[in-house]
Amino acid sequence: QVQLVESGGGLVQPGGSLRLSCAASGTSFMIDTMGWYRQAPGKQRELVATITRGGNTHYADSMKGRFTISRDNAKNTVYLQMNRLKPEDTAVYYCNIIYGLGNYWGRGTQVTVSS
Repeated sequence: QVQLVESGGGLVQPGGSLRLSCAASGTSFMIDTMGWYRQAPGKQRELVATITRGGNTHYADSMKGRFTISRDNAKNTVYLQMNRLKPEDTAVYYCNIIYGLGNYWGRGTQVTVSS
């Protein structure tokens, strides 16, 4: 059974940085696309960034230049380095993978940007 566990969320001041991690377990072959989404209170879940097994990345426009997605295929782990955080980045951040014919989600990790 595929499981995703996120970590690294927390409270940070505006302008600060956080690094999120998501480790996948229960897989037996290489994961296709890995990504991060977020959902702020009262808003729909939105794309943050994705990365393919070959390392091709895609970012939402508002995250370009501030966030960096990366992955370690040997560890089945995807990372999200978030810099120059803003209060509007406050949300629950969810890990997502496309694996085989399935689309899997983690439970989310809270990121709060506040002074």
